[in-house]
Amino acid sequence: ISDEDASIETLSHCSSFSDTASVADEGGEASEDTAQEDFQYKLKGFIDSTVDKSAKTRQGALDGLKTAMATRILYEFISERRMTVTDSIERCLKKGKGEEQRAAASLACLLCIQLGPGIESEEVFKTLKPIFKNILADGSASIQARQAVATSLGLCTLVAEDDILDVHASMECFENLFTRSYARMDGTCPLISPQMSQLHTNALLSWALLLTICTANQHLPKLPRLLESDDVNMRIAAGETIALLFELARDLDSEFEFEDWEQLCDKLNALATDCNKHRAKTDKRKQRSVFRDVLKAVEEGDFQSEAIRFGTERMTIDSWVRKRMYDAFREFVGSGMNYHLQANEFIRDVFELGPPMLVDSATMKAMKIPRFERHLHNSAAFKARTKARSKFRDKRVDVGEF
Repeated sequence: ISDEDASIETLSHCSSFSDTASVADEGGEASEDTAQEDFQYKLKGFIDSTVDKSAKTRQGALDGLKTAMATRILYEFISERRMTVTDSIERCLKKGKGEEQRAAASLACLLCIQLGPGIESEEVFKTLKPIFKNILADGSASIQARQAVATSLGLCTLVAEDDILDVHASMECFENLFTRSYARMDGTCPLISPQMSQLHTNALLSWALLLTICTANQHLPKLPRLLESDDVNMRIAAGETIALLFELARDLDSEFEFEDWEQLCDKLNALATDCNKHRAKTDKRKQRSVFRDVLKAVEEGDFQSEAIRFGTERMTIDSWVRKRMYDAFREFVGSGMNYHLQANEFIRDVFELGPPMLVDSATMKAMKIPRFERHLHNSAAFKARTKARSKFRDKRVDVGEF
């Protein structure tokens, strides 16, 4: 969250983005158009500044673009400039230092989230994938850059990869990293720095994200070895991935049986009731809560559902697959997740929410939804309706020609 806060702060310094909404509130449609033009002018400024000589300016520009893409739907604006932005991301990844590379890797994800699956995001990803993979495999590269790329390669692959064999290849890159954290056969753990452990954890979470589109059960017998890790985040990521693998395996075969099931349940139970004096209190609390859910998943095939409300709608996170996807998108769009659930057609597709809903202004006002959000919501719904109608018209034309 601190990254997100920092980039929002950058944004207010760089551009006072919030003007758009407040101007729109004061003076109706005309001032809304003016605010929109100002906003786009600022965005163009950010895009130009990503190639500035000063690293600080480039960093500010990347953060500005990230916040804009996280909190708005900018499909048309971005679509026209996608290769310019991609070139900037490429340059920052190749020539920048840790923080700049991290921001560039995040921006790549947000670009794919804005474009959704299809030829445009495939083009972007084709350019960036080899650079991502080089950084990930390069032991001498900045650890911050490798951590960021481990996360970004996962999400970009989910959105923009068009070949299942290439999905497998990306999963292999992740396996090469997180398997280094496996406990040895004698139960001892390899010595791994906290930074390196974070890289392995990010790789595992990206691998788990890709499991949602491409199952790989052969790792299930070995994954429990990650539960021995000294790093609480790795233990939690491993637990959630095990729960996800069990869910997927049972979806394929309701009679699925796991050889070391009892031993695994004992281990999960120990983590769900951990009283180890050497561990920090907050770590233990966080770990116990997650592992209670993981244990239920493995023992009973259970999932603790959670309702997410946005605008006038609600969505239920009712499976480990949905949770992994929701958490992955939330990591990049942060507090903009509700906007995206309402108005981003791709994200609505992922969560099977249908086209954006059209809600009348009175209802929205009654719900105290800000004017800007109402505007965003309605324009997205209008676009979706137009698309649906033109598809329907195409069908009617075909019928008439026979």
